[in-house]
Order: sequence, then C-alpha cells, then structure tokens
Amino acid sequence: MVRWLVTGSGGRLGQELVPLLPAANTLALRRHELDVTDRSAVLDAVAGQDIVVHLAAWVNADRAETEPAAAMAVNVAGAANVAYACQVHKARMIHLSSDYVFDGKATEPYAEDAPVRPISVYGKGKAQAERVVMEQLPRSGVILRTAWLFGAYSNNFVTTMQQLAEVRDQVDVVVDQIGQPTWTRDLAERIVEVARIDAPAGIYHATNAGSASRFELARTVFAAIGQDPARVRPTTSDRFQGAARPAYSVLSHAGWQRAGLPPMRHWRTALAAAMPAIRTLRPPRARH
Repeated sequence: MVRWLVTGSGGRLGQELVPLLPAANTLALRRHELDVTDRSAVLDAVAGQDIVVHLAAWVNADRAETEPAAAMAVNVAGAANVAYACQVHKARMIHLSSDYVFDGKATEPYAEDAPVRPISVYGKGKAQAERVVMEQLPRSGVILRTAWLFGAYSNNFVTTMQQLAEVRDQVDVVVDQIGQPTWTRDLAERIVEVARIDAPAGIYHATNAGSASRFELARTVFAAIGQDPARVRPTTSDRFQGAARPAYSVLSHAGWQRAGLPPMRHWRTALAAAMPAIRTLRPPRARH
C-alpha cells in the first residue's frame, strides 16, 4: 500500500486531508514534530515514504513583510529540503503554492505557465519554492497553486465574516481584490485524486471555479447564515496596511485536462456545502 507523509498536518488543509488517507500508512507531522528547515530531519522523515504532501509553510503574508528571513527559511529552504529528500528517497512530492506568485495585473485568468511576478515577500517565497521543486523533481514534482482557502479548521476569511456578523453592525470589505474562494475539503480531495491517478508532473491550479471579490464573498457568507448582506459595505485595499495582495488572482484550470480530471466545482456550490460544518465546528464568538 502507498505510504504517505504529510508535513504541516496541523494546518487548515492538513486537518481536512489526513482523515482521507489510510491511517495505518500515513505519517502526519505537525509543525512542532518536523522542522522543515532541518534537512537532516526532513531526510529521516521522508525515508520510506511514497508520496509526500508538503503543506508546511509560513502563511501569514503580513508578518512575512516584517520577518522576511524567517518566512523565506520556511517557504523556500523548507520546500528545497523536502524536494531534495524526495529526490534522494525517490518519493513523489505534491507541493502547495499560491496565487500570490502573480502580480494581479491580469485581466483574464492566469494560465499555469504564465510568468510569475510576485509583489510581496510571501509571494516571492512561494515563487522561489516552485522553481526549486521543479528543478529538483522535474518528473515527479506536482505543484498545486491554490487561493482564498476557507473551511472548518483554523481562522479564515469565511469564519471571520461569520464571527463579525455576530459582533458588528456593519463590516467594511474590499471590492478591489478578485480571486477564487476555495474549500479546503475540495482541495484535500483533489490532492488524493492527483496521487491516485499519478498525475503528470507540473503545475496545476487547484481552486474552486468561478471568481468573486472579497466583498461579494462576504455578502454571500452573511446571507448563508441568515444575516442581512447589506450590512457588508464596500471599501478599497488602500485603507488597509500589510503585504501587497494581487488585485486580480483568478487562475485558469486548463491544466486539469492534461491530468484527465475536471476542474473543481464552483465556489458558491462549495461554500453552500461547507457552511454547515463551518457553523458547527467554528461557532461565532459570543457577544461581549
């Protein structure tokens, strides 16, 4: 039976993925159990594994701007270590990347082979990691770019909107960021499928179909929990500080044809399916 290693298994995606894998043949390592910047430790962890799903990452884009060395160590050196270990032990690597590798200046969905032009420390790290993985594993590396993850585990935009609906009369949300909300459950299932069919090496865009602004997504969440969507007011990104975000990061899904898989379902359908679990497992904070 195939043996799996999942790095960063305690994160929002890892908690969706691990239950889908055979427990007896899965080594799920959380951040404190495997330091991906330690090459020796990574080599030991990968030994004997057939498929390595590399989820361990520095995901706080804002903190990456103020702690770039630490962010790069995890996102670039960590990915390089895992890729090297997979090369040594002849394991398949599935690496998670991000829409932040693009600058957001496009007017149509980014193709898988579109030039990367990151505009933040986080995005630069993810772009460098992609390059390292494909250089190390040109025949066995799979990169899944994803975006705007939501789900029942860990805080995310959808859970935040649900919480704010309970404690604020109005919520200001940006209208000038367009992307693809993606359910972690759908992404986890796609990872399993990619491994099952032994998809060709390369880059794929693993996001739910369709697109939305943050503002549209927020209003959809409010409606889903029985709150008035008009309480969400439009604003623009220049009102907020932090890492630069791509204004437009809609990704094309043409690459799935190469793997013989359909694109993932529309984000609205996915959100409707996810909301019962999100409301059960991530209840809104009580009023103060």
